[in-house]
Amino acid sequence: MPNFDIVKKTKPELTFRVSSIIGKFDLQSEEVIENFKGEINFPEDWNIGLIVGKSGSGKTTIAKQLFDDFYITKFDYTNKSILDDMPSHCTVSEITNAFNSVGFSSPPSWLKPYSVLSNGQQMRVDLARAILEQNEMIVFDEFTSVVDRNVAKIGSFAIQKSIRKAKKKFIAVGCHYDIEEWLMPDWVFNTDTMSFHSFEGQKKNRPDIKFKIYQAADKSIWKMFSRHHYLSHNHNNAAKVFIATINDEIAGFLSVLHLPHPRAKTIKKVHRLVILPDYQGAGFGLKFLNEVGAIYKKEKWRFTIKTSAPSLIYALKKLPKWNLRQYGRHMGGKSGVIHSSSDKSQTSKHRLTASFELK
Repeated sequence: MPNFDIVKKTKPELTFRVSSIIGKFDLQSEEVIENFKGEINFPEDWNIGLIVGKSGSGKTTIAKQLFDDFYITKFDYTNKSILDDMPSHCTVSEITNAFNSVGFSSPPSWLKPYSVLSNGQQMRVDLARAILEQNEMIVFDEFTSVVDRNVAKIGSFAIQKSIRKAKKKFIAVGCHYDIEEWLMPDWVFNTDTMSFHSFEGQKKNRPDIKFKIYQAADKSIWKMFSRHHYLSHNHNNAAKVFIATINDEIAGFLSVLHLPHPRAKTIKKVHRLVILPDYQGAGFGLKFLNEVGAIYKKEKWRFTIKTSAPSLIYALKKLPKWNLRQYGRHMGGKSGVIHSSSDKSQTSKHRLTASFELK
């Protein structure tokens, strides 16, 4: 249980400008002294901690003093793809699993350098790398400080899920109080009042999230999502389009086509499913898929999806309401499915795929 009594002294060089300020404001000392004193009583079993307070209240000083071995701000990223910036001992599978676990689930973005990613994506990449470094604890300073507050909340919720699943210990250090509800910490230390509060044993309820879906008449909205699709930027204009909003912000795209089949005439299939990067990792893709599927099931349609996205396959396999119909590499010619496009990127040929149907 860390106790701390930190005295921080700063003595500037007596330059002309420094001497002028000391004289002008009649400062009593040439030395600036700050004192931070408190105690963090870790609960017996915890995964998420939060050190929060206003700028200048001592957050960084305390975090570095108590957790210097686990303290991170920014990693060095020098490669043309963030995949190659991850620890050398990690396999590609381990890296992609870490990316997916923190809600960074856009394979096209995995090929980019760190410098071109959005602030929200960079935050998740930093966390994925920290997880892959195999440290027993991660202390993340300036947590969510450079991202939009709506993105910060969703990102906090996604990140706490991945930390608990990985059974890691994570301490967020930041100046924004709005993330506490979404990060759902096991304890909080407030540097404004130097007070500690434990939530050990208390039920952690998911924050209220305003999630809505509606059918979109203007299908050109696909342009907003196309570059984030893991497989293809193309879209069939015959597909019916649904849009999801999260807290009144556009967040997801799902389109549905009728499946041409020589015998079954009542099958609808998911054509494209995309959740924007800032909203990934919190389960919105599955919620979107289930709600649109329920609409079609109510109208007596069969509702299916074929995907090669590992994270989606893993998630659907765990859901009792989805039946796994096919898994493997589809070589074509025997399934009876009619492909309407000659573009190989539009078909599942030679790719490892899984087909599911909503019960």
